[in-house]
Amino acid sequence: MEPRPAAVRPLQRLRPWQIRERCFNVRRRGLDPVEIRAFLHQVADELTVAQAALVAVQEENVRIKNALRAWQSAQSANHRHR
Repeated sequence: MEPRPAAVRPLQRLRPWQIRERCFNVRRRGLDPVEIRAFLHQVADELTVAQAALVAVQEENVRIKNALRAWQSAQSANHRHR
């Protein structure tokens, strides 16, 4: 069975540890493995920061939505009592 093209594969969140632990086949005249490892660690660190920021934004979004709902409920109650 052939792997599906990237455009068809379901989206799976890449974890920083997956980047750090990724291994590549060694070729006779391949790339410098130390340089690759350093780059993968840099990418994993940046992904860690981005994922933490995303969680913070999602939590803030929930907080804002809840505050908006509470405000709308209060406004609706005020209009009913007039």
